Amino acid sequence: MTDADRQREYSPSSCLPGGDYQTHIREYRRASEASWAWANDHPAASTTTIRYGGDDAHAIDVMALIGDRPAPLLAFIHGGYWQELSRVESRFPAATCIPRGWNYAAIDHTLAPAAPLDRIVDECRQAVRTLATQAETLGLDPNRIVLAGHSAGAHLAAMVAADPDGTDVAGLVLVSGIYELEPLIGTTVNNRLGLDPDAARRNSPLLIDAAGSPATLVAHGSDETSEFKAQSAAFGHHLEAAGTTVTMLEIAERNHFDVILDMTEPDTPLGEAVGQLVWSL
Repeated sequence: MTDADRQREYSPSSCLPGGDYQTHIREYRRASEASWAWANDHPAASTTTIRYGGDDAHAIDVMALIGDRPAPLLAFIHGGYWQELSRVESRFPAATCIPRGWNYAAIDHTLAPAAPLDRIVDECRQAVRTLATQAETLGLDPNRIVLAGHSAGAHLAAMVAADPDGTDVAGLVLVSGIYELEPLIGTTVNNRLGLDPDAARRNSPLLIDAAGSPATLVAHGSDETSEFKAQSAAFGHHLEAAGTTVTMLEIAERNHFDVILDMTEPDTPLGEAVGQLVWSL
């Protein structure tokens, strides 16, 4: 591809009318505010924020069911090309998790350029370890942690699962992710990320041995660029070749930004597939 082609293909907003993705960001915020307020008022749920480090970004919002038996946890890492968004815009699945019998957590991390990608990956690994070690206190089942991510968050979730020191993840939900990063070099995405070829390769899940990966759902919207679709297909096949149980799903009439809103909605193809994964553990 030419530089112009790569710029277009790795710009998810290029598939939107007028290229305006801020409408979707506003919907994340609106839905997250409503969902978290609902969870705070729910008699069968509790909400808390835990820390896994000293910086303000090292925080996880947790919504947990109140009960005698620990429930599975769906933990989520937001997108934003490692440069935007936070846990505050990522609370929207909470109100649909409780009725399905799941706990929910929204994971924050330092954004680029304040942190290089290697450090961001390490932070997400530490966040998941913290959820696992505090599971009993929080009412979570440490053996049923499903880690989900959207866009750059899907990349980070895949990198958590590839941790050479081991992982506490029992399942993965990867939505509209990017799994080989070297094509980003030379695009505007890399202006704040600062990847060189070596950093891109060591942070590319597609180039890491996937042996032992947990059961994984790899999904994307039908209205996405060819490269985002190709990245999902390539990573799904990479996992299959390593013996992983993989479900690959293209969601009709969804783009890169609105597909994630279906993640825990039970009457949608994506929400149903996530439910099948969670309850299979």
